[in-house]
Amino acid sequence: MSDLQAVRREAESLIAAHLDATWSFAFDNAKRRAGACDYTRRRITVSRYLSARYDDETNRQTLLHEVAHALAGARAGHGAAWKRVARSLGYTGGTTHHGETATELAPWVGVCPNGHVAYRHRRATRATSCALCSPTFGTSYLFTWTRREITPATRLAAMTPRDAPRR
Repeated sequence: MSDLQAVRREAESLIAAHLDATWSFAFDNAKRRAGACDYTRRRITVSRYLSARYDDETNRQTLLHEVAHALAGARAGHGAAWKRVARSLGYTGGTTHHGETATELAPWVGVCPNGHVAYRHRRATRATSCALCSPTFGTSYLFTWTRREITPATRLAAMTPRDAPRR
């Protein structure tokens, strides 16, 4: 687990080393994605919930991923130009995040007939079946969704005690 202040210091150091002074860093409230590059605001963000769970190297790789986006430009996506820039910075990961997500903060919990559980941060807009039970959509494996209450205390508990805001 990483200290959020250490993540901030690393982010600001990488931004200063690779980007101009118009770029900034912030934490965001994402629960599923690790980081983002906002070209309009010229800001790199990482999830406060996920970065508190990840180790320092995972957070560094997330930051390098986003700095590569800033350097390669909005049109680069995860294409060849972005990959060249990312590798030149020392990025060793892939194009998407496959790590842990903040499932305890997901207000929607789905259970399939066989007991498999899925989490959603937004209400499902159409019927969804369990991919573990059937690789293709199957009405026999539909999730039953229920909403659970996510309180401020739940959000605070999702952060490690040393990363929680001081009062």
